[in-house]
Amino acid sequence: MLFAEQGYEATSLSDVGRAAGVSRATPGYFFGSKLELYRAVLDRSFEEVRDAVRQGRARARRAARDPEVVLAGVVSDYFDFVAARPNFVRLIQREALSDAPNLQGVSLGPAAGREMVAALAEELELDRTEAGDVAQLLFSLIALTWFPLLHGHTLGRVVGLDPSAPGFLEARKRHVTELLVAWLRARRAGVPSLPSA
Repeated sequence: MLFAEQGYEATSLSDVGRAAGVSRATPGYFFGSKLELYRAVLDRSFEEVRDAVRQGRARARRAARDPEVVLAGVVSDYFDFVAARPNFVRLIQREALSDAPNLQGVSLGPAAGREMVAALAEELELDRTEAGDVAQLLFSLIALTWFPLLHGHTLGRVVGLDPSAPGFLEARKRHVTELLVAWLRARRAGVPSLPSA
């Protein structure tokens, strides 16, 4: 995916046509502009996220397992999802660092986020009034999952971790699961959240 590798500004419709093995004008013909093609790529990426959330939600409903087991499954599934789609992670990272964000007008981003928060709240048997806390949990999951993919070969090595080492992914899944399950246990035990600043 050229947008993920080169960024939006550095990618032309001609580049896209050449990479796809079609004429230089074909992408423009089908999408109208580079921005519309880029938005279509983002829409498709976020739709994959939503599909994964729906599949995980359906699996959790069928299994009717303890929320801690469900959360461990969510962590594992999300790690597998982003590990299989490094271009999605790079694309969103590039978008976040861009001086001229192009996510404006892409409705699936916020919709996917709301759907993920609702799914987590239901699967973990948390009250919908705790949506802010569930959003924090989701944000932590994303951060703890994405960081090794984006910075593991630089900052990971500084602290002695090698994301390409055998067993790294499974060890990372266990660590993140332990952190998030500890939060869930505290929440279920009635331990209040830290006061906001």
